[in-house]
Amino acid sequence: MWTILLAPFIGSLILACLPSTSRTAAALIAGAIACLCTVGLALFYPVLAAGDTMRSELQWLPAFDLDLLLRLDGLSWVFALLVVAIGFLVVLYARYYMAAEDPVPRFFAFLLAFMGSMLGLVLSGNLIQLAFFWELTSLFSFLLIGYWHQNESARSGARMALLVTAAGGMCLLVGILLIGRIAGSYDLDVVLAAADRIKASALYTPALILILIGAFTKSAQFPFHFWLPHAMAAPTPVSAYLHSATMVKAGIFVLMRLWPILAGTDMWYLIVTTTGLATLLIGAWAAIFQQDLKGLLAYSTISHLGLITLLLGLGSPLALVAAIFHTLNHATFKASLFMAVGIVDHETGTRDLRRLSGLYRFMPITATLAMVAAAAMAGVPLLNGFLSKEMFLAEALQNHRGTVIDSALPFIATAALALSVLYSARFIHQGFFGPPPKDLPREPHEPPFWMRLPVEVLVLACLLVGIIPTLTIGPFLHIAAEGVLNDAVPAYSLAIWHGFSQPLVLSIIALVIGGLGYALFRDRLNTVETVPLMGRLKGRRTFETVLAAIVSGAQKLFAITGTKKLQPQLRLLMVIACLAGFLPFLRYDYELGSRPGMLVDPGFALIWVVGCLCAIGAAWQAKFHRYAALILMAGAGLASCVSFVWLSAPDLALTQLLVESVTTVLLLLGLRWLPKRQSDLPQSPGRFTLDRLRRGMDLCIALAAGTGIALLSYAVMTRPQGYSVADYFMEHAYSGGGGKNVVNVILVDFRGFDTLGEITVLAIIGLTVFSLLQRFRPATESVRMPEQQRVQNAFDDRAEGRNIGDTRADYLVIPRIIMQWLSPVILVFALYLLIRGHDLPGGGFSAGVTVTIALILQYMAFGTRSVETRLRVRPMSWVGSGLLITLLTGVGAMVIGYPFLTSAFQYADIPIIGKVPMASALLFDIGVFLVVIGATALMLIGLAHQSIRTPVSRAAHDAKADGGAD
Repeated sequence: MWTILLAPFIGSLILACLPSTSRTAAALIAGAIACLCTVGLALFYPVLAAGDTMRSELQWLPAFDLDLLLRLDGLSWVFALLVVAIGFLVVLYARYYMAAEDPVPRFFAFLLAFMGSMLGLVLSGNLIQLAFFWELTSLFSFLLIGYWHQNESARSGARMALLVTAAGGMCLLVGILLIGRIAGSYDLDVVLAAADRIKASALYTPALILILIGAFTKSAQFPFHFWLPHAMAAPTPVSAYLHSATMVKAGIFVLMRLWPILAGTDMWYLIVTTTGLATLLIGAWAAIFQQDLKGLLAYSTISHLGLITLLLGLGSPLALVAAIFHTLNHATFKASLFMAVGIVDHETGTRDLRRLSGLYRFMPITATLAMVAAAAMAGVPLLNGFLSKEMFLAEALQNHRGTVIDSALPFIATAALALSVLYSARFIHQGFFGPPPKDLPREPHEPPFWMRLPVEVLVLACLLVGIIPTLTIGPFLHIAAEGVLNDAVPAYSLAIWHGFSQPLVLSIIALVIGGLGYALFRDRLNTVETVPLMGRLKGRRTFETVLAAIVSGAQKLFAITGTKKLQPQLRLLMVIACLAGFLPFLRYDYELGSRPGMLVDPGFALIWVVGCLCAIGAAWQAKFHRYAALILMAGAGLASCVSFVWLSAPDLALTQLLVESVTTVLLLLGLRWLPKRQSDLPQSPGRFTLDRLRRGMDLCIALAAGTGIALLSYAVMTRPQGYSVADYFMEHAYSGGGGKNVVNVILVDFRGFDTLGEITVLAIIGLTVFSLLQRFRPATESVRMPEQQRVQNAFDDRAEGRNIGDTRADYLVIPRIIMQWLSPVILVFALYLLIRGHDLPGGGFSAGVTVTIALILQYMAFGTRSVETRLRVRPMSWVGSGLLITLLTGVGAMVIGYPFLTSAFQYADIPIIGKVPMASALLFDIGVFLVVIGATALMLIGLAHQSIRTPVSRAAHDAKADGGAD
């Protein structure tokens, strides 16, 4: 099961690395993975046919009941088989559908990632895990729908689908949390066993509503149905896949999966049945007026999804069986219809029903396939759609709750099925019969055989299920129903003929009314531009109105609370720090401890006096001289560094020293582009007074925050110490993590997951800073003094290999040689810190920052272009490699049966050297090391590139020096 789940994601990564011209290779890889997953799932059939449920569990966070759990029963097996089997056919179809200029490997990478997300959703045995894969399907469907990103309609359709389904996913997550709270676990088996307790709980109603919102948004139920037609801007293979077997069936799957614990109440019946009924009618009514073939299929999909939801809402076991049956049937005939429409579009250049006619004589095989699939959608006898439609009508005739809906349901169901016959008849007649088409963009003809083969396979399935249902779909339907109902599967018959019954009469009535309706109104349908009676049900308009209101509200909130300046933001942070310091004393009666204090060492006091003077000086000089303020701020940092050494925290001291060095240089590079200082601007009396008030307020806030944190720290240090977290780590660092450096063991073992999150954030920050600096254009007026500018220009010229006669750079020769000699020494020191970090002060973070110092020296000595040419700096590769190594380290622990990121250690007996401690945490530390180098180098490169973007006059001078014109 794990292999089947992970294979699409691994294939997606491989395809993402292929060049865009590797069409055939990408299709072969994607097809092979989908085929192997299909075969692998098929091998589970004997076990599931015996009624067994398979589970595979990997520990993740067992204390919080969050383990990685795969659960395979009949329902999840059928849905998973549907996902991979139709996925294989879509891959084959897409190989011939996609244009030569499309980056096909990227398309198949997105498709496989989406396939893996759907498999994760249906195979999840933990509800939190299910919610994770639910959101993953929203993300990858966004990428698939917006694949043709140059098309505005594709971008807007993708954004709409993402916002609607992701918002529903948040509701689903909250509902799942409530269900887990009631059941006491998120394990699906435990939750399903707690059905009575869940329905009796006061949290049942909010949990039900939230879960239904999530399912309705994903499965395009009214009033969230509007996103599905706009998703038709995606390539047709995407439409065939997402809207037949995967995306829109995710909500249906969740309703079926949770049916035993949520269905059977009046609340369930009222909400689900009413929503399904409205969706069934609205989708069918809108479908008959569509002029675009894909639009017609999109609204018919909405209608059939409403039919399935309506069946689930009725709450009876037979209705559930009918819902599962129609889900399988809809996947086959709808996927084949989308592919047939894609062939028509591919070979004629249009999908407009008003321009298409008489295609049967040009492409008879495709036309026949499309007609059979459309007939199955209409519910014509001897096709699969007829059987599930009969079961639907039989359930519609039953009295479930004795409500008005029960009384009206047979008539509404017949009317909706009549509408489905009408739009199916229009699809067949107007597209494939009548006079030959005129003025088509391309001359119609049959597609390649391999492009048509997936449609033939699916249409054959429609025929076989319709003719011999017991032998074909019967076992699959029984296994799926048993996965939900266990031993309570009701008796049902898949026979083609049940005699002359009420469902058959209603079915014949629907066929006749639908056919007559098309014959009477077919000419008028071609002239309709908007759907009648639905002028006010503009889902897109409502969505855009709500979205505009949210954006407008966010802008107003930002105007009130936000600012473009850093000072107010820092002021807010300091106020929060002040509250954090004083709140325990004011709110929780926190008191100072009784432990006696110690005399302050004069040397230590002197260090802090120097640090305080540097901090005060930095605050004072920030108004007059930023360079001096930066140096003084670094002095305050060094005082903190010496304090860590004094207090026996060498790891912290080392990290502080290295970070202080790098940030000082990075800030120094950024000083050049800061706006003018306040002292350089004209000072009016009012502005001068306001500035003094602001600085006075900042001083008060800083003093208050510092005092509060100092009091809190003093109170903690003077309280009696019992067994603390520190004692636990000191005792278990070596026995549990195999290291003597407790700080490093905490980072890479005990709190390894936190560290993984932190380096991920660091990578995102590095990419963000680099991207912002790439777009940044400095002001034309420089804040640098003329003399400083001339020296910098001379330095740039000498570093970049130019010589324009300025001798001021001559004094840079000696520092340049020193910097060149220091770099190898620093790199060796960095490796030393990395290797010894598990037992002595050091580690991946410190080593990474040390390498960054070597890079900075290289940039300062040789210039930007020279360094990047000689060293081939590839920071993004470092970041990606580091994250991948840390993830693989965590997964490696799971492979051997331990929780994620659990480290292993032992002593290796090396000849001559002897016993050497070996810990897998070193691999994790190497990943941290690479991410730190890459993220910091990204920021460094961004700043360095900005430093050679000079004002207009300087650029003109360079152009002249290179022989160019002004």
